[in-house]
Amino acid sequence: MGIWSCLGTTLEEVRQSLYDGKSGIIFSQERMDMGFRSPFCANVPKADLKPYVNRNFRQFMPEEAQYAYMATKDALESAGLDMDYMDQHEVGIIYGNDSVAEATMRALDKFRQFGSTAACGSGAIFQSMNSTVTMNLACLFHLKGINLTASAACASGSQSVGLASLLIRNGLQDCVICGGAQEANMYGVASFDGIQSFALRDDNDPLKASRPFDRDRNGLVPGGGAATLVLESYESAVRRGAPILAEIVSWGFSGNGDHISTPNVAGPARSLELCLQQSGMSIKEIGYVNAHATSTKIGDSREAQAIAQIFGDYRVPVTSTKCQTGHEMWMAGASEIIYSLLMMKNNFIAGNVNFENPDDETACIHVVPETIEAHFDTFMSNSFGFGGTNSTLIVRDMK
Repeated sequence: MGIWSCLGTTLEEVRQSLYDGKSGIIFSQERMDMGFRSPFCANVPKADLKPYVNRNFRQFMPEEAQYAYMATKDALESAGLDMDYMDQHEVGIIYGNDSVAEATMRALDKFRQFGSTAACGSGAIFQSMNSTVTMNLACLFHLKGINLTASAACASGSQSVGLASLLIRNGLQDCVICGGAQEANMYGVASFDGIQSFALRDDNDPLKASRPFDRDRNGLVPGGGAATLVLESYESAVRRGAPILAEIVSWGFSGNGDHISTPNVAGPARSLELCLQQSGMSIKEIGYVNAHATSTKIGDSREAQAIAQIFGDYRVPVTSTKCQTGHEMWMAGASEIIYSLLMMKNNFIAGNVNFENPDDETACIHVVPETIEAHFDTFMSNSFGFGGTNSTLIVRDMK
């Protein structure tokens, strides 16, 4: 696995940030000056591809493709996959992405400014397609297997992992690079701010802005970056002598069939239930739930009710790492697998920062407010998106 996050750009940096409860959220005066209602966003480092990718190819890569390259480069290195192997084997890629707002905007601004389509530039079309991440990475890393973009709102990263595991289980691929990427610029999320989705605080304190499950939550904080996982069949990984971290045990998914932006309880609950059914596990074998909870009033309460409905009297530990990262959107389903894996491998659960008081609906689950030492070998990760698209994964440790 590899990651490019507001919590760090190496796995060790991210692990330490999670353990320490460090937030990657900042106050952005630039966004306020541009007319944003909310001043908060994640502080995602810029990626420097100059040492790795030549200038001619960089022109095809928007912001999120650059993040994805850096995360994937590290993931491949940690998986022991080099270019020789990928040249000789059919390695696929499925990556979550659901917007390329800034690259599209800049190309069309040039078109309107100069009155010529030629002004868009030769790289514009490759930068502005939702499939920009998979098309760029497939070419840069010589990937000859499946080449697919999962475009499923905030479940995109999770869907990419689920789809990759499905192909591998059915013998259609031995190895698939999967993950999710999210542009961190203001243009990709301006319309979110316009519908009052983002957090506000009277004191403008960015460290207190994202408050999943807390009574005083009033909106999410936008984040970004990229996260990459290398999935492989067990037989192939053993044959290569690969370092095996964990197993994707099962994938559950569902649609709400309801409102385009307001979630219900039944859809998420069905995703959790199907994932458990596919796993053949009992609820008490799940040691931790990484919740989707974005810090919105309705979303968090509906997810809490869904978790309570499925887990019943079993008070499984629950947190949302979005308290530290904000909502990483198309990336979140993949990055939260990595955050949870780092916790599992290091025997702790990162606290749900800013969880001070539950409300009547979120009190039904066991939210862990501060980092605790805890051993668990299986976790569940939830991702829910606009349009009522739900995805749940269960992951088990392999030591």
